[in-house]
Amino acid sequence: MGLLTLLKGSGGPLLSSQLPEWLQSLLEQLPGWAQSLVNTLINTGGGWGLLVIAYFDSSFGTLPVINDALVIALSLANPGGMVFYASMATLGSILGSLTIFYIARKGGEAVLRKKASPERIERIRRWYEKNEFLTVAIPAVMPPPTPFKVFVLAAGVFQVRLRYFVAALALGRGLRYFLWGFVAVQYGDRAVVFLRSYFLQVSAVAIGLILAGYLLTRVLERYRNRRPASAD
Repeated sequence: MGLLTLLKGSGGPLLSSQLPEWLQSLLEQLPGWAQSLVNTLINTGGGWGLLVIAYFDSSFGTLPVINDALVIALSLANPGGMVFYASMATLGSILGSLTIFYIARKGGEAVLRKKASPERIERIRRWYEKNEFLTVAIPAVMPPPTPFKVFVLAAGVFQVRLRYFVAALALGRGLRYFLWGFVAVQYGDRAVVFLRSYFLQVSAVAIGLILAGYLLTRVLERYRNRRPASAD
């Protein structure tokens, strides 16, 4: 069974004509094993299957842009389920990234020392210490071919604080998948035209929201740190 055929029965009728040509082409170009995996998981779990796919893609496997494609396709098929689909893609990506994050935390630095000089490692470490939220959030919102797992591995190696790591992932991945879902529901076939016409503007807004979230967390952190001193 092809992926397009499968999607016709996932959460509502989905005609091939409802999918943009670029998306049809993308789905049909997936390797056979990837199509079989996606077919099985979506057939048996629906949106929960999307969670498993997103976990696999963000941890031990690589399924290029499949999460984005499934959020769009499933949201076109069942607009009322868009929030659920985008949430499952976001949660699966967070859980998969946490798996890589903890593996890198345990033994990633030893591997890194074989690949880079101590001076370079120290420069990267200082950058992550100063910008731990942004170095995860911005790559999380960017589409492939951004090497997102490299940033996740580095976050684990350089001991990015867990709350910042999870918050950055939730913001970045959430913006990305909810944007795809919203545009698919609101614009249907015109979603691709919209994104092509306003891609730079939408990317700027997404990055602006990430920066705003980052600044807010910094302000709140400083406020919490000053409260004991003020109380004295």
